[in-house]
Amino acid sequence: MGAPRALRDLTLTLVAAVAALGSLLFIAWKIYFRGTGTGTDWSGWWERELQELREREAPGDTVRAPKTWCSTHLIPALCSPQVTWRHVLVLGLDGAGKSSILHYICSQRARKNIAPTYAFNSAQLCVEGLEMDLLEVGGSQNMRAYWHHYLSQAHVLVFVVDSVDRSRLLTARQELHALLDAEPLLPLVVLANKQDKSNALSTAELWEELALQTVNGQREIFLLPTSATWASLSTTNSVLHVKNLLVTLLSQS
Repeated sequence: MGAPRALRDLTLTLVAAVAALGSLLFIAWKIYFRGTGTGTDWSGWWERELQELREREAPGDTVRAPKTWCSTHLIPALCSPQVTWRHVLVLGLDGAGKSSILHYICSQRARKNIAPTYAFNSAQLCVEGLEMDLLEVGGSQNMRAYWHHYLSQAHVLVFVVDSVDRSRLLTARQELHALLDAEPLLPLVVLANKQDKSNALSTAELWEELALQTVNGQREIFLLPTSATWASLSTTNSVLHVKNLLVTLLSQS
């Protein structure tokens, strides 16, 4: 029994390491080509994609690029490559709802099932001239060891907490404060997710449980109640409030 389990743990660790290395190389590749202005021409790429869509359309239909547009699963966004990009790092324990939040920030399309992220998930969001990269890194125990590698490129840290999962609040607090110690001034947005559940802790309770009162006073910190479901988009717990906050924060930076 001991040997197969040890082999399984070793395999999971190696998979997590490879995934983390791959995502780091991907980010470095994107930053390099955006910085040099050479290589991949995202604007031209999307023009070709839209042209292909137009050619496949029925007569009279028109494909238009919306003012707010988001792409996921490593597809480049329809934004100018010359502008300054802002980077949002989305972290939290596995099962907290990070993937669902990312989906509803980018799309108001209903989804019954959203697959969890085991390695990383990237999205690019354009809102009225502001361009954002949102990077979600998996929250499994193996992936958490690599979280700190992504902090240096981030302009805002979003940390998602499962408001129902009381048994792992201590783990969430420890992981969060380790990140804050590594980047003392990085703006922090904590999302108290799953507020649609009857047994969810309130934001006041989570403020205490996560020891947010001990956070460096020079850091901008926000705690928002969220419910990453389609039915909650029109409520006070809508993730659209998160998008509005990110736009405000990143417009000022």
